[in-house]
Amino acid sequence: MTAPKRLSRRMRDEGRPFERALLTPLLVILAVSAVAVLTPHLQFNRLLGVAPALAAAMFPVVGTLGVGLLAMTADTVLALTVEHDLTRTSGFFTLIAITAITLAAAYASRVRQNRERTLAEVRAVAETAQRVLLGPLPHHLGQVDVEVLYQAAAAHARIGGDFYEARQTPHGVRLIIGDVRGKGLPAVEAASVVLSSFRVFVQDAPDLPSLAGRLECSMNRYTEHVLGEDVLEHFVTVVLVEIPADEPVAHLLNCGHPPPLLLHGGTVREIEPSAPSPPMNMAGLLGTEYRVDTIPFPTGDSLLLYTDGVSETRDRAGAFYPLAQRVRPWALVPPRQLLDQLQQDMRAYVAGIRDDDLAALVARRVTPAVRRALPGVPLPCDRTQARP
Repeated sequence: MTAPKRLSRRMRDEGRPFERALLTPLLVILAVSAVAVLTPHLQFNRLLGVAPALAAAMFPVVGTLGVGLLAMTADTVLALTVEHDLTRTSGFFTLIAITAITLAAAYASRVRQNRERTLAEVRAVAETAQRVLLGPLPHHLGQVDVEVLYQAAAAHARIGGDFYEARQTPHGVRLIIGDVRGKGLPAVEAASVVLSSFRVFVQDAPDLPSLAGRLECSMNRYTEHVLGEDVLEHFVTVVLVEIPADEPVAHLLNCGHPPPLLLHGGTVREIEPSAPSPPMNMAGLLGTEYRVDTIPFPTGDSLLLYTDGVSETRDRAGAFYPLAQRVRPWALVPPRQLLDQLQQDMRAYVAGIRDDDLAALVARRVTPAVRRALPGVPLPCDRTQARP
């Protein structure tokens, strides 16, 4: 069995796909050897050291040493078959150079593997943190279907400063989506404060202004004890939604967040707040008056909540993503399909790499009778309604 086939079988046994790029060092040896045979006076065999250097970027230490050994063997064979002289000084120099490059490449391969292991551990920690901070939401809460989309901007990250939650309460289904000013671990920490407080108070708070006030107090305590100076520079925008089970309405409280979209009968409308409410940790500067807006929300209607990572995505010309316009063709599709279409459309629209987290949540009112009529869609009792 040839070396490429053994490598392919080994990677398949380990559950990893075989990448054609792994053949690059071997192809370099073959190409350099062929050119060296055709042009012996140019001494192309000195380029054989490129093979172990490339191997360091993709092979383990043993594999890198193996590629280096193949390169040295190829150099020796070329010296015997092309130059017919293994004792020439230039031949010894080339062999020594390939040996030195191989040893350096093996060391570089070891360093790379150590960093990859560290990165894997960091990713594992991030995934665990995500499960704690942003666990999977139940797809059905009473008469409301819920689906979410989340993507962190940081390279290799699973979490960021955008967050969401949905809970069934005695007052109906309550939702939150928010965005922390800033990025990185401080943003994740602030998001965890707001989310933890929401989970604690969401059941007992009599209305949305009371819930917002409790979130504000939690954020105040966090910024005063942890952040110290410039606490007003750290704030969180949120939208709180309450969907009663016995009324075809939805109550919204917008604290400085992008306006949700109401999807009704194939139309899309932005729900701007009738009066501004302060973001979390800004009530001391802007006041503590929270204004709740009530909108019709009958069966079949959907609410699309999102962060500015969605609405402020730019194309190559610098134009913002026209969310309401782009969502209109999908206003009647199921929530999961809507978010999948949105994600694909944003990928096609954006220019370059995003520099902000994004989150989106769709809540659709669907009566149990309607859900029962949909083939393949389980009833609320078929899935977990809420996390402990």
